[in-house]
Amino acid sequence: MDKTVFSMAVLRIVSGSLELTAAIVMLKLNDVQKALVVNSMLALVGPLVLLTTTTIGLVGLSDKLSPMRFLWVAAGVSCLLIGILRK
Repeated sequence: MDKTVFSMAVLRIVSGSLELTAAIVMLKLNDVQKALVVNSMLALVGPLVLLTTTTIGLVGLSDKLSPMRFLWVAAGVSCLLIGILRK
């Protein structure tokens, strides 16, 4: 099994587990204000997971990508992050 793919998958499994745990916490709290706080914390985790998994993937592909393609991928990821993080 490819170590890069394994690392990316494990990170996504951890991220998904955090999402499920947060949903359970929201149900247990049963309060809109507290649930909103939990949801806000998740909003910080999502982009970090996206950035980390993308970085791991790019490092795994670094020997196969030309510098120009690498720049295009980096520009695409930057656009995603701007779209997610900007209000």
